Amino acid sequence: MEYFDKLLSKNGQAAIALSRVFLCYEPGERVPTITELSQRLNIARGTIQNGMRTLESSDAITLENRGHLGSFLRQKNTVLLLQIIGVNTIVGAMPLPYSKKYEGMATGLITSLENQYGIPAALSYMRGAKNRISMVMENRYDFAVVSKYAAEEYQKKDPNMQILVEFGNGTYCSSHVIIFHDPHAEKIRDGMRIGIDRSSIDQENMVRLACGDKQVHLVPVEYNSLLKRVISGEIDATVWNLDEVKDRMAKINYHRISEIHDSDTNAAMIVNGTREEMACILKKMVSVEDILATQKMVENGTLTPSY
Repeated sequence: MEYFDKLLSKNGQAAIALSRVFLCYEPGERVPTITELSQRLNIARGTIQNGMRTLESSDAITLENRGHLGSFLRQKNTVLLLQIIGVNTIVGAMPLPYSKKYEGMATGLITSLENQYGIPAALSYMRGAKNRISMVMENRYDFAVVSKYAAEEYQKKDPNMQILVEFGNGTYCSSHVIIFHDPHAEKIRDGMRIGIDRSSIDQENMVRLACGDKQVHLVPVEYNSLLKRVISGEIDATVWNLDEVKDRMAKINYHRISEIHDSDTNAAMIVNGTREEMACILKKMVSVEDILATQKMVENGTLTPSY
């Protein structure tokens, strides 16, 4: 299309940058001045002005000048602005749906992400908070669901990772337990082989916490293989999600452990903070109340999961 060919020009690139800005403003709000936009986007004033004219002439935005009060956004075409910046789908990353709690969260998210902009939404499932967060920070996914604890730990090394929404305690998992191969074991002892999934920030840290100063052998195991490896006796114990123990009706010896803090059980949606426009769009789409209601119905068995 001729219009989108123009977006490849210098002025077109300015229009794309400006579209990202205006996606975060609502009609009636004062918008930044040309000078402010020039400094913010590191684009020459003249190019900013040309980019603004491109957006206004295409009816992507309509501005109203109120003299000394500045310019205000009268209307915006969100669908067109999203097309201009190239957002055609929204894709998020979730933990593998091992438990009903995760199935409920996934079902709630898919329903919540149905939107008035006509943008299809999808979820990808992968183990390990480190993997999911990395995919978001590399802009391969638009958001990910991890525990608040994992998000805060990752944020210490990369402050650009932003927690967009948190769903509350008990929404990521009910609690964690130590599962044992020995039906009579009550605690971790010296010499035990302990399964650890280093791609999971939560599981790795809780294993180390549970082991304390015990002299154990840490055995790298993928999370979805931990239960099988404990049952077979290939490893003696590990930290696992209580919801999964109950959902699978696993006949295994387990003992609850103290959580590092409540954020271990709190589901959080994270985004790349450098993509401000995506954070703005997702905030409008995601209803925490509706997602939690759906999660509860799936857990209770009154709603069939669909994700």
